[in-house]
Amino acid sequence: MDVAIVVIAIIVIVGLFLASMYNRLVTLRQRVREAWSDIDVQLKRRHDLIPNLVETVKGYAAHERGTFEAVTNARAAAVSAGATGTPEQRAQAENMLTGTLRSLFAVAENYPQLQAVQEFKDLSENLRDTEDKIQFARRFYNGNVRDYNTALMTFPTNTMASMFGFTPEQYFEVEDAAERAVPQVKFT
Repeated sequence: MDVAIVVIAIIVIVGLFLASMYNRLVTLRQRVREAWSDIDVQLKRRHDLIPNLVETVKGYAAHERGTFEAVTNARAAAVSAGATGTPEQRAQAENMLTGTLRSLFAVAENYPQLQAVQEFKDLSENLRDTEDKIQFARRFYNGNVRDYNTALMTFPTNTMASMFGFTPEQYFEVEDAAERAVPQVKFT
């Protein structure tokens, strides 16, 4: 009788341990998904601001057509990557968009009267704020990915993870160091 109780107790303890590991993996995966949705929200906000900013600058610098087309095309590529891409593909598209935004702000710097327009100031401030939020969301997402991937690779959780089909997540990274900088908005 005592042996049966000990065996049952061991089975219950092992079962609780396995359930705990599984629940931890599910929780970590959900945190990664939540963090990804935070990035998604900020990127959408960024994508929504850009057309207004481009139109505002267009009014003052109509002959800078190539810059406007590059920003518009980069935005379209970023939106497309957001709909179907992996974090790596999305990061590449967003990096291209960041580069074209830098050129747009460089054009804007050549027009002091544009920088005095309140709408441009407001849009620029909103975009800068959004860039800060994107940076924070990326760090938060990557921290959650790190925790989740670490759990997937450590014993004994890795055994359970492979049994239940948990797979590693990709980091949302910026590859080019020059693209790591937030576009600077300068008012002169």
